[in-house]
Order: sequence, then structure tokens, then C-alpha cells
Amino acid sequence: MRTFDYSPFYRATVGFDRVFDLLDSVSSAQAGANGYPPYNIEKAGDNAYRIVMAVAGFAEAELNVTQKENELLVTGQTAPTNGQDEKQYLYRGIAGRNFERRFQLADHVKVTGAKLANGLLTIELQREIPEEKKPRAIPVQAGQPALTH
Repeated sequence: MRTFDYSPFYRATVGFDRVFDLLDSVSSAQAGANGYPPYNIEKAGDNAYRIVMAVAGFAEAELNVTQKENELLVTGQTAPTNGQDEKQYLYRGIAGRNFERRFQLADHVKVTGAKLANGLLTIELQREIPEEKKPRAIPVQAGQPALTH
């Protein structure tokens, strides 16, 4: 897989080094990821997002969604079988293996809910910017400049 050198961007930007670090980590994580389970990331509104994962064969109790700071961790653990009622497959195309999928979330993004329907796990995300972080207008007043000595 190709790697991209972000060093020219470091020289031309101020304060965006964390963004480029995240891009580096995503590209390196994708190189080693197996792609299971497949997922979509959707924009549901101005500050609303949705992650939809295909988790066919998993029950609600076998899925775990955890947010810790700016990381979302989704895991699936199939229930262990005790050897009884084991099925004999002629062909097994539905992957029922355990998985762990991590997502890096932007600042102020919170998980607001998760639901499982028709083999799809839908995780709702909302960006809630604190009032002190929102842009505010600064009034410009006419007057004499202050003289400094």
C-alpha cells in the first residue's frame, strides 16, 4: 500500500498537525485491517453522523459499543458453543467471527444511540460544540489608537 508524506503540509499550516497525525494513523490502520465487518459512515445533518455496520448473525447481547474520549470501539463476540447442537456446514459464507473495529472521533462528538435491525448495527453520533467554543462576533469600535511610550 502507498504511503503519503504529509511533511509539506506541516510547513504550510499552523495547528493542524493533529489532523495529519490522524490521517497517518488511519492509513496505517487500514493497511493492517481485514475489512470485517464492512461499514458506512453517513452524514445525517449539519452536526449529526451515523455509522452503519453489517453484523449479520450477531445478537444484541453479543455486540458492545464503547466510547472513551475520542475513540469509538465496536466489538462483536459470538456466544461460545459447548459442542452440542453444532451445525455441519456444506458452505459457510456468513462470517460469524469475533471482531473489533475502532473509530477516531472528532472533538465534541458523542454517541447518542445504537440499534440493531435487519443485521445492521446503526450508531448515531452528534457533534455538540460547547457554547464557549462556538464562534462569536467581536464588535469593532471607532476611536483613537492608544499611544505607547
